[in-house]
Amino acid sequence: MADHPVLIATSNQRPKQLHIVMFPWLAFGHIIPYLELAKLMAAKGHRISFVSTTRNIDRLPKIPPNLSHLIHLVKLKLQPVENLPLDAEATTDVPLDKVEYLKLASDKLQGEMTEFLQLANPDWILYDFTAPWISPVAKRLDIPCAYFSIFIPAVICFIPVPTSDMLQIEEDRRTPEQFTVRPKWIPFETSVAFHLHEITKIFSSVEGVTASGITDMERLVASLRDCDLICIRACKQFDPEWIQLAEKLHGKPVIPVGQLPTAANDNEADNSSSSNHDHWLQIKGWLDQQRPASVIYVSFGSEAKPTQEEVTELAYGLETCGLPFFWVLRTRRGEADQEAVKLPQGFEDRIGMRGLVYTSWVPQLRILSHESVGGFLSHSGWSSVVEALQCAKPLVLMTFLAEQGLNARVLEEKKIGYPLPRRKTDGWFSRGAVAQSVRLVVVEEEGRVYREKAKEMSRLFGDRVLQDSYTDNLLALLASWIQ
Repeated sequence: MADHPVLIATSNQRPKQLHIVMFPWLAFGHIIPYLELAKLMAAKGHRISFVSTTRNIDRLPKIPPNLSHLIHLVKLKLQPVENLPLDAEATTDVPLDKVEYLKLASDKLQGEMTEFLQLANPDWILYDFTAPWISPVAKRLDIPCAYFSIFIPAVICFIPVPTSDMLQIEEDRRTPEQFTVRPKWIPFETSVAFHLHEITKIFSSVEGVTASGITDMERLVASLRDCDLICIRACKQFDPEWIQLAEKLHGKPVIPVGQLPTAANDNEADNSSSSNHDHWLQIKGWLDQQRPASVIYVSFGSEAKPTQEEVTELAYGLETCGLPFFWVLRTRRGEADQEAVKLPQGFEDRIGMRGLVYTSWVPQLRILSHESVGGFLSHSGWSSVVEALQCAKPLVLMTFLAEQGLNARVLEEKKIGYPLPRRKTDGWFSRGAVAQSVRLVVVEEEGRVYREKAKEMSRLFGDRVLQDSYTDNLLALLASWIQ
């Protein structure tokens, strides 16, 4: 670490033009933050090769014209894999139990990716946790590599830690229950841990048998261990203690890249299409008719699909809360998902125009930016958290998958989000809890703390000057490393 100190960029520092390859996991919750960072670096004059599969590249938002000559979109061909539906190239295309086959298909990109790197000879590779094979390839080609974590620092501090020379810690967690308490290597008091229903749902990826023969936890540990440095979606103004701990645990630089707030319209896939424009005009027309800060926006991201029981309780809770609502409901995960969820019989007739339910794409940032939206019932995915907070919208937190439980605990500790009351053992919640939670956060006096905290956080999460400084610091370090 002493050989490569973190540089603080100043106005007269301008790193030489770099060529940086970026290779995110095949999930849009990962692809979009990678693309946001790519655009920020390209805006500083650096060349980016953004690598994904053909269908995913074709579904990306349009690259701004002023950056298109610096961002090269590289298409790799995903090979067919048994049990993986045809044309399934992202997690949004498959049911949850098929995602492991997508990881197997992603591993088979190694040969094509190696050939590309040999030809491109970039200055740096930024890769995701699902591709730990990148590091050995990079070392063979003498290319420095960084693991770019779209997970927040608390997540990479919570995972199993290999023996650390600095802290002399060994991992000994083997059951789901052991993930529901603070790990012994976290030296400060915190409630950040999984609830039992959260870790149980994903435990097969921690200790189970997978189609690829390697668990998600093993992938993450290898990515952290074998990279030259760690870039992470974070800022020191928000979670400094977690950033410092991550450096100690992993024994290498952990470089915050900022929160990567989304620019207006940048999160809209194919945002130039007339059909999407028409969608937005319809949505805006309804939002314009609502009172300021009165609408609860409900969305659980591109991957989370509630169970039928959860949809039913959510529907009745929204029906009885008395507030106008806009609900983006994912009824299926891709064409291969045969178990579509449904709204309760007569629900849409009973709510009339007080609520809208969309089962298709919506422009989330535009919705959150609208003055009529007063709160966001969210899955705690960090991209959605950032968009909510940059728009000063308070959060009701309902977790589904992966690291979302840890995200939610961080937000709960900081009084930024209110957790939907659930049984910790199985995640059950009632319609009454839904109604009570959204009313508390949007209109009731008891929830004022969440509304005020969201306004406070908007000044941090939406600070473009601060974000620009993090981009400068990252680029200065990357340039200094190869000099």
